[in-house]
Amino acid sequence: MKILSPAISRLARLRYWKIDQWITDPIAAQREVLQDLITHAQHTEIGRRYGFHEIFRVCDFKKRVPIHEYDDLKPYIERLMNGEQNLLWDTPVYWFAKSSGTTSEKSKFIPVTEESLENTHYQGAKDVLTLYYQSHPESDLLTGKGLVIGGSHQINAINEDSHYGDLSAVLLQNTPFWSTWIRTPELSIALMDEWESKIESLAESTINENVTSISGVPTWTLVLIKRLLQMKGVSTLKEVWPNFELYIHGGVSFTPYREQFQKLMGADINYLEMYNASEGFFAAQDNPHEDGMLLYLNHGIFYEFMPVEEYGSQNPQTVGLKDVTIGKNYAPVISTNGGLWRYLLGDTIQFTSLIPYRIKVSGRLKHYINAFGEEVIVDNTDKAIAVATQKTNSIVSDYTAAPVYFSDNSNGAHEWLIEFEQNPENLAHFTYELDCALKSLNSDYEAKRHKDIALRMPLVHALKQGTFNEWLRCKGKLGGQHKVPRLSNDRKFIDEIIAIHNK
Repeated sequence: MKILSPAISRLARLRYWKIDQWITDPIAAQREVLQDLITHAQHTEIGRRYGFHEIFRVCDFKKRVPIHEYDDLKPYIERLMNGEQNLLWDTPVYWFAKSSGTTSEKSKFIPVTEESLENTHYQGAKDVLTLYYQSHPESDLLTGKGLVIGGSHQINAINEDSHYGDLSAVLLQNTPFWSTWIRTPELSIALMDEWESKIESLAESTINENVTSISGVPTWTLVLIKRLLQMKGVSTLKEVWPNFELYIHGGVSFTPYREQFQKLMGADINYLEMYNASEGFFAAQDNPHEDGMLLYLNHGIFYEFMPVEEYGSQNPQTVGLKDVTIGKNYAPVISTNGGLWRYLLGDTIQFTSLIPYRIKVSGRLKHYINAFGEEVIVDNTDKAIAVATQKTNSIVSDYTAAPVYFSDNSNGAHEWLIEFEQNPENLAHFTYELDCALKSLNSDYEAKRHKDIALRMPLVHALKQGTFNEWLRCKGKLGGQHKVPRLSNDRKFIDEIIAIHNK
């Protein structure tokens, strides 16, 4: 460990010149990625179907290959899982990442190739370290261990050769042996299914380690931190691990959680956001003082960006990097070295910078409320929650919202279910501040709220602690990357959660 850590640290610091190359010439980097992908797949079944051997320009690629959602590629993936090869990619596919989607009862199985493991997921993670060292050159991060909170499913065999698990489990199973020297906990704990027991095991096995960083979604990270503080009888994480310096987060917006983390972690802690999923590693924060994450442009993924208003149209149009604009909502369409071709990811993003290209996740294509023309997205509600909690001295653990439809007696509204870590003194005041913040953030919402003509004041309910976890448990989705949908345009989820709350 003492010999290895400085070596890895030096390698990470030295790699920045390669990152700087694709930052400097992003369009060329993306063209090279696309040509490499097409070359790999030209003799596969999908490559022959769309004539990849005749594609030499981006416009030809877009004309020949339609945009795919998961169900469009599912027949190929099912055949891959049954042992066929050379369908979507030219090297064997033996691993599948089981997605943790919240809007669908079905699971998705994303092919994971050797190239996507090495050149996308692992390289993306290594470049997070490089970017961190670039902005924090004095860091001693690798003098200790990184605590990884993720993965809740054991690896499952499909047949003699092929296996599936959630992305964290797939990555952990395939990492090189030396990674165990800089990571904690041991694999048997990292892959535990039952999350209440897992948190206890995580706390017990790491409390006396020299942990310098944590990676994980905010909700379960908070649960672990509180248990560690309770075990040690201290008030901040720095008192548990004096050398702790970095929290890496992703998966959900950090905005509603920031104040709570700053209180529990202590002084001189750095925060870094990254954007990865079963389909690939897309971006990571390169500058703590800038909004947005640096888009990874040389990691085996070719990007197109669909304006969200194109979604659902017969022939949806996409734009490339040179035509994107700051602040506009796009749905990323990706082609990858895992065999996904013009695949609609399902997230929505906004560019925060064009030199270099930085993005932020603004929501999901299907996570929004637009029942009355208000077009409220997750980015709006996360920011509004942050404003309301600040003005009412409260702390929100989690939330979801959905429409209340017109009735004979009243017009529409948004209904909010919120678990508070620290309740506001007056819930009506919290509701007022939430409504005001939403009106300031979203002009369509403000217009619909004018004189309560279309939308009346939001209905906000404070849930019992643990209600959301109980709902996730009932769905078989408790733990790992699973999360409560922030917004829904119908009442399916919210009615189920209300029923659990009222038991």
